[in-house]
Amino acid sequence: MRWGDGRQSDNVEDRRGSSVSRGVVGGGIGTVILVLVSMYFGVDPSVILDMASSGTNRPAVTSPATRPAAENKLAEFVSVVLADTEDTWRDLFKKAGKTYREPKLVLFTGAVQSACGMADAAAGPFYCPGDQKVYIDLAFYQELKNRFRAPGDFAQAYVIAHEVGHHVQNLLGISKKVQDARSRASKKDGNRLSVRLELQADCFAGVWANHADKARHILESGDVEEALNAASAIGDDRLQRRSQGTVVPDAFTHGTSEQRVHWFNIGLTTGEIKQCNTFSTQPL
Repeated sequence: MRWGDGRQSDNVEDRRGSSVSRGVVGGGIGTVILVLVSMYFGVDPSVILDMASSGTNRPAVTSPATRPAAENKLAEFVSVVLADTEDTWRDLFKKAGKTYREPKLVLFTGAVQSACGMADAAAGPFYCPGDQKVYIDLAFYQELKNRFRAPGDFAQAYVIAHEVGHHVQNLLGISKKVQDARSRASKKDGNRLSVRLELQADCFAGVWANHADKARHILESGDVEEALNAASAIGDDRLQRRSQGTVVPDAFTHGTSEQRVHWFNIGLTTGEIKQCNTFSTQPL
């Protein structure tokens, strides 16, 4: 992926090295849900979690100057990708007669306090509608490479674009509608709605890649394959088979590997937001 000459975003909050005093997270079923969600990637706490906690950030114990050069380079990459999503979605919203509000992206280490509650890095990157921020521990990228066998910088960019896709859903009012519908639905039907929400975020990530490449020629040979490999690696079916040996479709919250690849590809090939309506498509 060509990114070295890209601008960096002004919307990055660097909390790496900060420690968080942890309160009691939920309790009972809330704690169980958090443990289950930790098996998945790209979790949206406002949709999947219902937890409350308290915590206090203390001053950072490290600074960029004392961190490994490779880590700082990765943080720079994240900032450039975020800036690229800002440019793309600002333009798309403007063409639709809307105003794009840029999200913040928080880099953290280990655990973080958000408006959606406290989250552990094991839960993976996530977007919180309550504060309109994307949260990511850079160590996840090593897990993406080693555990999920999905290396490559464009695979890493896909992670960010997916979470920004949730921000787009929030701005368009889609997340609120889904959350309201889930509150009235059975667990099985609620999971199905979550799957459609996640697949739409995958499609929005593809829309970003389409327009970013047309405007700034960011894609190199093999980049698309990297993103498709990442989408496939984190499908619910593959994650369940890896963790428990069996697949339980009614417990899916993000979609199968095939579905995630399919919807990212739709966004990538069409570049059209209207093609990402996962809520009116049968079958997925």
